[in-house]
Amino acid sequence: MGDGRSNRVGSALSALIQTLIPPLTNEDDASLDERREDALALATSIIDGHSRPSVLPDIGHVSDRIKQKILTNGDGDDDKAIRVSNLLSRLTEQPVLSQKSAILHLLHELAEADPLNDVPESNGHQPDNASLPRDGIELPKAVLSPHKPPTRALEDAFSVNGLRQLPTREARLSPSRETIASRDRRYQSRSETSVPPSEVHLEVATHTVMDTGPTEASLLHDLPFTLQGLSSTHLLFSSRTTLDLPPTLPLPVLSLLHKLAEPSLLYRVLSDFVDSHDEGLVAQSLRAAIGLELRSYLGLIATLEGEIRRAIAIVNPNESRGGVGKAGVTLKRCVVWTRDATMGLRLMSSMAEEAKSRKGGHLITMIHSFATSHGDPFVAAFAERMLAQITRPFYEMLRQWIYDGELSDPYHEFFVHEQSSKLEVSESGIARPAPATSVWEDKYKLEEAMIPSIIAEEFARKIFLIGKSLNFIRYGCGDSAWVEAYCKDASRELQYGDTATLETSIDKAYKTTMARLIDLMDNKFKLFEHLRALKSYILLGQGDFIALLMESLAPALERPAGTQYRHALTAQLEHAVRGSIAQYDSPDILSRLDARLLELAHGDIGWDVFTLEYRIDAPVDVVITSWASTQYLRVFNFLWRIKRVEFALGSTWRRCMTGARGVLASVDNRPGGDWKNARCCIAEMIHFVNQLQYYILFEVIEARWAELQRAITKPNATLDDLIQAHTKYLNDITHKGLLGKAKSGVREEGFSHQIYYLLKTMLAYKDSVDGLYSYSVAEFTRRQEQSARQETRLAATQQKKRRSALVDEGARADSPFPIAPPVALSTASSADSVLPPLRQRLEDLSKSFGSRVNVLLGDLLAQPDADMKFLATVMNFNDVYSPRKKPRGGKGKTPAASVKSRSEKESRDGSKEGSREAKGEDADKRSAAGDAVDGAKEKEREKMDA
Repeated sequence: MGDGRSNRVGSALSALIQTLIPPLTNEDDASLDERREDALALATSIIDGHSRPSVLPDIGHVSDRIKQKILTNGDGDDDKAIRVSNLLSRLTEQPVLSQKSAILHLLHELAEADPLNDVPESNGHQPDNASLPRDGIELPKAVLSPHKPPTRALEDAFSVNGLRQLPTREARLSPSRETIASRDRRYQSRSETSVPPSEVHLEVATHTVMDTGPTEASLLHDLPFTLQGLSSTHLLFSSRTTLDLPPTLPLPVLSLLHKLAEPSLLYRVLSDFVDSHDEGLVAQSLRAAIGLELRSYLGLIATLEGEIRRAIAIVNPNESRGGVGKAGVTLKRCVVWTRDATMGLRLMSSMAEEAKSRKGGHLITMIHSFATSHGDPFVAAFAERMLAQITRPFYEMLRQWIYDGELSDPYHEFFVHEQSSKLEVSESGIARPAPATSVWEDKYKLEEAMIPSIIAEEFARKIFLIGKSLNFIRYGCGDSAWVEAYCKDASRELQYGDTATLETSIDKAYKTTMARLIDLMDNKFKLFEHLRALKSYILLGQGDFIALLMESLAPALERPAGTQYRHALTAQLEHAVRGSIAQYDSPDILSRLDARLLELAHGDIGWDVFTLEYRIDAPVDVVITSWASTQYLRVFNFLWRIKRVEFALGSTWRRCMTGARGVLASVDNRPGGDWKNARCCIAEMIHFVNQLQYYILFEVIEARWAELQRAITKPNATLDDLIQAHTKYLNDITHKGLLGKAKSGVREEGFSHQIYYLLKTMLAYKDSVDGLYSYSVAEFTRRQEQSARQETRLAATQQKKRRSALVDEGARADSPFPIAPPVALSTASSADSVLPPLRQRLEDLSKSFGSRVNVLLGDLLAQPDADMKFLATVMNFNDVYSPRKKPRGGKGKTPAASVKSRSEKESRDGSKEGSREAKGEDADKRSAAGDAVDGAKEKEREKMDA
């Protein structure tokens, strides 16, 4: 206590003692001064030994106790109660006094103390601490009793270092001679009074029975050792979890000792728990927090021990049982004083037991549940105080994660878990780190089960994303300098209970980190330019480039796949780039574009194995992953096949249109109806291909591209948002672009298979039309030759007539212009043997195309997607088709299969009939048209077999 405070307290005590201890009758000044000095010394020792009471109730509780005492006095003075209430209100409003509850508690305890006149006199002599007049202030006997000099053991017990050694049994059991003499005098004065014999016998009997066990003073003397988990004279610990009580004690005393034994045993268990070792920073902080609480508990025991020793020193040892209770310390009061400590020990024991099977976030959640789910305010406040100590390692790991991007978690207690690093083995056998995709997706995982309840799940995901982004910027993007500068500027200490600071720090770190990462991906690594290039080249968005590429590659791709060479395809690719607007793109973009060949299969041609490739490097491959590259390749192959069919049908349509004004017009009398049907069917196929291509390129890809642009350019977008938006972009393209599985559940094959067979049917029909065109050209050639022969014969006849007069019959036989035998019959028979099979094949393919389109449109109409239904409506805008669904199961033939079988049967019958008509004809008289048709049929048959 400081010098100023000591002087003030001494002055106040002197004034108080001057008022409370008036001079007695016939008392000299020396005796009065001695009594006052003894009282001042006693008060000073009490204040120095106990600066504050062990239990300080709040001011409201003390006020209620004072009011209750006034109301229960029975004097019926309501004005006094009202006056006290007003005084209490004025006291609470005083800003000067800081310990109002302590002042009221002191006044209340003084009012509750026993009067002085209860102290017995000895030999008729008035003691020094005689009672005051009735109108004076009554004080406890402990305050007004003469101050006796303490013994050596008592001085050691109340010293700063504590009791050096336990006193001997003789020192503890033999009182001083002065105490024995005073006790004998009091006993002699009591024996001289008149007491009935029955009462004497009863007192003796009771004393005899009670002497069978240790006294309350003895139990109180041993109690501090027992509360510390140490064995004493009467209370022994037989094991770490067992306390032996004296069996001869009464049941009420045993009940009190049972209550006092609980904190003793709990203290031993918790001491063992604190001394144990366990892996885990949070578990170690729990042990440290429990250790602090145990030290506070030991402080309470020290205070209780001081009260017990002072009470034992004041009480007369020769008094009967219960004498120590008059000094204000009993077992029951010890139970009351240790009630809160017992509850805290009980709570810590539960935490220690649960902590054996928990760690990290699990452990924090368990302790936080006591603060949020328990109805007892004491338990909630205790758990909050424990959490402030326990969560320090957790918040330190959190600080390093959100400011450094480093995970400092040696015992796996944080809710972010680092996966084991993966190595990829190259073709040369050298192990190297996995690509950037694993750095972002696989390096760190969010353990939702380890998220403590003090942090919301959404908040934890934001924290996880901050640290992962910082780590990716440091190692994936190679920008560690920015991370270090950011950590130096923004790092701050985080602690439990400071929710506002934590939320502000997390939000600020989240915005700063995400903005930096998106800026790097956009400006340094050109992510958005790569996405745009993929759309232009792989998704056929660059129309002039794709048209020029297909036109330059068409002759080469018609050859077998085995004759294709990559360098030749690359040269044609560069030619298409230089000849289109693609030449103005960035050189980095164009250098990533390459032509390659897929795996070869038997019977493949160049169209089947050619594809374009766009190479992606780290860290852009975090967004454009290998899965995304595969999806782009699928879409390109699908669109490239459609473009090929469009190119082939366009070439055939141009040939038909140009031939209709020349060659085909000359032979309109024989295959004229066939050409009309062929032109209608080709126009129908071109309409189907155009609508399908428009739907995929514009209704699907362009619409999804606009959504992707909005997603990646919105404010506060994260890298995860970019990845999710790009994944959704590709999934929508593959699903809406008829590359995914249908959701109707009525088909065994997807839309891609149906469209593949439709495109194959179109190519077969195009080859048949080419055969019909070859037949028409051959027919035109035959007619031209026949016309030329007729003109030759006519010229020869006219010349013969002119020379008939000059030349005789013999000379006519040697004429250099012989007349050719008639070939009209044989030529017509050859034409009749070629045209019917060709006409039948065209009709079968047309019917197969129509039936497959009907099935496709029926499946599209059954889809829940509105865009697919719109595609079916656009393709069948004039209701020329009759959409129908494919039946369930494999039993029964589908419409396409039935048409195909019927067409094959009719084709076989027509072939037989044509062979019968052509039977017997000379093979040397076949026209060139028959050879061309046979060649077309053989080519078509090879493609069908492949």
